[in-house]
Amino acid sequence: AAMAGGARRLYRRILQLHRALPPALRDLGDRYVKEEFRRHRAAGPAEAQRFLREWEATLIQQQINEDKQNLREKAVYGIQLTEEKLNDFRDEQIGQLKELMDETTKPNKKMTISKDSKYKT
Repeated sequence: AAMAGGARRLYRRILQLHRALPPALRDLGDRYVKEEFRRHRAAGPAEAQRFLREWEATLIQQQINEDKQNLREKAVYGIQLTEEKLNDFRDEQIGQLKELMDETTKPNKKMTISKDSKYKT
């Protein structure tokens, strides 16, 4: 029960931070977060803890980026992943990152995730 409450607070905080994003990025980010949290609902305790720990680290990085953006005009989104972090990812997660990168780097197009994405559950 405590884990569920912590997950809900984390989820809400991430969505709150997304409010500062441009509309297309906010939409993409919100859908991605919702999908990931849904996908991990039935995770075992160890996997759930790791999942929450990684999202908390991401949340902290988002807050740092938000604070930096308040000090400069040009907005910067995202973080660089180390090779060590990438090596910890499963093939499915690498595929999701690739799909996310492809969507966010499309020139002058509205970002969407197709409903028939092979990574959705």
